[in-house]
Amino acid sequence: MMKQVVIGGALAIALSATTAWAQAKPAPAKPAPAKPAEAAPARRAGGSTNQGEGHTAPKQQPNTAPVPSVPTGDLALGSVSLRKAVKADGKTLPAGTYQVRLTAQQATPDAKGQTAPAERWVEFVRGGKVVGREVVTIVPQAEIALVQKDSPPARNGSKVETLKGGDYVRVWINRGGNYYLIHLPANA
Repeated sequence: MMKQVVIGGALAIALSATTAWAQAKPAPAKPAPAKPAEAAPARRAGGSTNQGEGHTAPKQQPNTAPVPSVPTGDLALGSVSLRKAVKADGKTLPAGTYQVRLTAQQATPDAKGQTAPAERWVEFVRGGKVVGREVVTIVPQAEIALVQKDSPPARNGSKVETLKGGDYVRVWINRGGNYYLIHLPANA
């Protein structure tokens, strides 16, 4: 009986080792189905195209929108009435009516992902004097639905709104096929 147990145990070990070996052994390669001929990737200047199997050269991504047509010089945007004091460029701008004028000066440093001419400075003018200035974002009329969900101001009009929470006032001007969005911190 002892011989049978030893032989049975040895047989079980041999079978389990054979099974483990068979599972670890890689399966024979199957021939790949025929593929249509593909064009070779373009060579980059100064480099090789061998970048590892399955890797292709990066494709040029299309622009998400054409470069917007925005005014390049100074432009009078109209007048707005602020119902409460706000901060413009870190300085207090008291409640009142102001003429808003777009300047040719681009906002710096550049906002990544923005079109440089679409981030500019506006001036708030009262009694012929510049009393404040702030950065404006210029949005072409065709793109406003991508940026803003509220109803826009009428053509050549403006809206001044206190945003949810009361921390910011948005001045929104519609002029010449573009929207001008100015966000001013509420003066605390």
